[in-house]
Amino acid sequence: MYEFFRGKVAAVAPDCVVIDVNGVGYRLLVANPYHFHVGEEAMVYAQLIIRENEQSLYGFNDEEQKRVFNLLLSVTGIGPKSALAILANVDTNGLAQAIASNDVAFLTRFPGVGKKTAAQIVLDLQGKIDKHVDLFTPEVADSAQPTSSKLSDALAALIALGFTEREVNKIEPKLLKMDLSDTDAYLRAGLKLLTKH
Repeated sequence: MYEFFRGKVAAVAPDCVVIDVNGVGYRLLVANPYHFHVGEEAMVYAQLIIRENEQSLYGFNDEEQKRVFNLLLSVTGIGPKSALAILANVDTNGLAQAIASNDVAFLTRFPGVGKKTAAQIVLDLQGKIDKHVDLFTPEVADSAQPTSSKLSDALAALIALGFTEREVNKIEPKLLKMDLSDTDAYLRAGLKLLTKH
């Protein structure tokens, strides 16, 4: 129904962005909300998911990310939230490499993905994702944003992705020691710490 929305970013939250398209605000659930900045022009590719009790719009940086999201949804046991958590992966080619090498252990690091589901991802998607394609657009540095604000936004985003407050609080001291450029960088670092076993 919707292919993409082009407009101004009206709001950024831990799990979504709101795009103002000619005075109408569209709320899109996205993998890395803090890639977007309030007031900037943006084009977000969209996928409408209709469930029994809700209708939700999911947003993507580009067509390839949207394609991979829909491929993940085709796997039994993978819902939209699990698919977004996977797309927020630190390594841009990690998903494709894990599938190509049958790395079930890597896939089980994501919220909502057990061994059975991880094995199903490998089975269903092998050969369908090009590991040389960058699924994410480069992060935009925002060094003017205070570190405390950048870090707190990243921690909120991690909780929105399905990690518990206890897990997130445990890695906060490690993130505090890092001097990173923006919220997205802290989010990626946090994901790396949380998925390391």
